[in-house]
Amino acid sequence: MKYPLLPLKPKVAFFSTQVYDSVFFEKYNADFGYELDFFDIQLNEQTVKLISNAEVVCVFVNDVVNESVIRQLAEKKVQIIALRCAGFNNVDLEAAKKYNLKVCRVPAYSPQAVAEHAMAMILTLNRKTHKAYNRVREQNFSLNGLLGFDLYGKTVGVIGTGNIGKAFAKIVNGFGCKVLAFDIVTDSEMEKAGVTFVSLETIFKESDIISLHCPLNEKTKYLINKDTISMMKNNVMLINTSRGALIETSDVIHALKKGKIAYLGIDVYEQEEKLFFKDHSEDIIQDDVIQRLMSFPNVLVTAHQAFFTNEALSQIALVTLGNIQELLHDNILTNKQALLI
Repeated sequence: MKYPLLPLKPKVAFFSTQVYDSVFFEKYNADFGYELDFFDIQLNEQTVKLISNAEVVCVFVNDVVNESVIRQLAEKKVQIIALRCAGFNNVDLEAAKKYNLKVCRVPAYSPQAVAEHAMAMILTLNRKTHKAYNRVREQNFSLNGLLGFDLYGKTVGVIGTGNIGKAFAKIVNGFGCKVLAFDIVTDSEMEKAGVTFVSLETIFKESDIISLHCPLNEKTKYLINKDTISMMKNNVMLINTSRGALIETSDVIHALKKGKIAYLGIDVYEQEEKLFFKDHSEDIIQDDVIQRLMSFPNVLVTAHQAFFTNEALSQIALVTLGNIQELLHDNILTNKQALLI
């Protein structure tokens, strides 16, 4: 639904912004007419002071939106916290309710973007295309050490069958894999397409590849730990494009050292807010855990780029700005999944 421009120009303060954020939001803001204020730093208890006369604050996955920040937002007369992402584990929703702030998100922007990146990680880890690329550039045409396996016929476990998990299941189904899935609610469409819903324990015991697509909450935090890893097949491949804290990293490192986990692909990391979306090429990284992970030849780390496609960024900008417009006009959202408070 397209609304006419508001009589006054509301201000939206963006935090954790990159160049591409301003490019896409300024492009689509032509239809909305907001005043956009971009900050390239994280929102937290100190940086919230930068907000001036803004009705809306727009945040991303690693911004800190706890009760202290929310209280200060309320004092500054901010009305809306607009997440330009699907996950909202970094927002204290009870505090937002307490201070009467609306919270909205982008529940689905491009599920295919994240699902396709998960598959790209699987193919890269398996066929070692990243290593082959570097070898050939150095005139090394040997195939030693590049041995992979057929995906066809392998069992892939999908944990979480929301929009992204469903898109990922379709992709691996197309490769001729046996697809197992776990979610709190089964999906009849997926079952008709050949996906079998099973228990988490079955996923762990029977899968050759496990891909995480569930939200982070109290029940899923450290879902992958020494106990669940012990149930898995030897030489399992583990992929995480969801949230870093789904994995107990120290337990995964131990499993990598023992050879229990043969391949690990992560696009997210529990302490990523200190590293991701920044250039640290001239820095000494102080995080020994991520350094240890990157030292393994069978580990692939990407810096939260699974969402990073033209289609996804366009949809994120449009939905975020549309959410703000609806809430400022009518205090409700057409898309009920987008409204958190």
